[in-house]
Amino acid sequence: MRISFLLHNAYGIGGTIRTTFNLARELAERHEVEIVSVFRHRENPLMGSPTGVTLRHLVDLRKNSPGYDGDHPDHRRPAKVFPRGDGRHKQYSRLTDERIAAHLAAVEADVVIGTRPGLNMHIARQTRPGPLRIGQEHLTLDGHGYRLRREIGYRYPLLDAVTTVTEADADAYRALGLPGLRIEAVPNSVPAPSVGPADTSAKYVVAAGRLTRVKRYDDLVAAFAKVAAAHPDWKLRIYGSGDRTGNERDDLAAQIEKLGLTGTVALMGNADPLEDEWVKGSIAAVTSARESFGMTIVEAMRCGLPVVSTDCPHGPREIIEDGVDGRLVPVGDIDAIAGALRELIEDDEARRRAGAAALTASERFDPARIALRHEALFTELSERADTGRPRSAARDAAFRAQGAVFDALYSARYRAASLIRRG
Repeated sequence: MRISFLLHNAYGIGGTIRTTFNLARELAERHEVEIVSVFRHRENPLMGSPTGVTLRHLVDLRKNSPGYDGDHPDHRRPAKVFPRGDGRHKQYSRLTDERIAAHLAAVEADVVIGTRPGLNMHIARQTRPGPLRIGQEHLTLDGHGYRLRREIGYRYPLLDAVTTVTEADADAYRALGLPGLRIEAVPNSVPAPSVGPADTSAKYVVAAGRLTRVKRYDDLVAAFAKVAAAHPDWKLRIYGSGDRTGNERDDLAAQIEKLGLTGTVALMGNADPLEDEWVKGSIAAVTSARESFGMTIVEAMRCGLPVVSTDCPHGPREIIEDGVDGRLVPVGDIDAIAGALRELIEDDEARRRAGAAALTASERFDPARIALRHEALFTELSERADTGRPRSAARDAAFRAQGAVFDALYSARYRAASLIRRG
């Protein structure tokens, strides 16, 4: 089977890149796999090239490259196909419209997979007849704005399937009532670490992720102040960096100092690989207001750490079995966070059992197992297509016509808004 992924930028860093590389690498053990990166802005991928996978790009933004596209006149013209509702819209252009369309019109693959809504729209509208068209949702449907959700309703019925990373998000997609579209929850994969598991004896709680408000590290620091009052020998390490402003890191540093936790709570910056740091701890903590999945939860569990997590939408409840391999607490409940941490800190045997249970439970996220689930979906859809896909040319044409009306209405709206601004 020939499988082609369409990725925003394979040369950056992020959860979608990491999970795509994990899946592609595993599928390449049995299939011919390529990753097509819309953009390339550096020589080599920051996250390393997945073994056995062909990697190529469509738009070259390396200024010293002979193929540099940054001066192309269409690079500055706004995209018409890539939807405005997708948060990456400003990075796309008439040039990406043209390059993606040419790629999808000629792609030699049995399965074409998009990795964000904007790219899924391209695949729905422009892929040549023949390949299976799969859209992946790496965020959540309710995290998208009204306009993007509306366009999903028009465009996604032209896909063969959409995969989400949680059952909760799959249910949200099913509630849209998209006719003829297969919706399947398949979680992200996390490889087994290259280091041995934590022995849960070290007196460290570990947290990791971008320093942004949604992660609510301020709640974790406040909760740990209560933990440290009873257990001053325990420490908290927070790994990750914030946005370019650095405001969140500065705020956390000020909070740590105000609470007298200097030397007890440390902002560690980025670490790569992170697994080396997970195994130095005994408990992992996640205090997010929301998660699309919860990669760090699985990463910590794969290193043998029980996880104390907020029971936020959408992922933690589908990963952690409360009271067995971790603890689930209400979002924003500082006392509950502190209490769950203290339970595991004060009971060495319970912590050890939970860590062992986490290690076992997390094996279900191994790339080999997750790849088999994707393969089963591709096979089922292919067999259904061979026996007559329950979709007609007339039906597809109707959905394309709906999309054309949608485009015309929004084009008129934006032209009117532009005239008002000029006036």
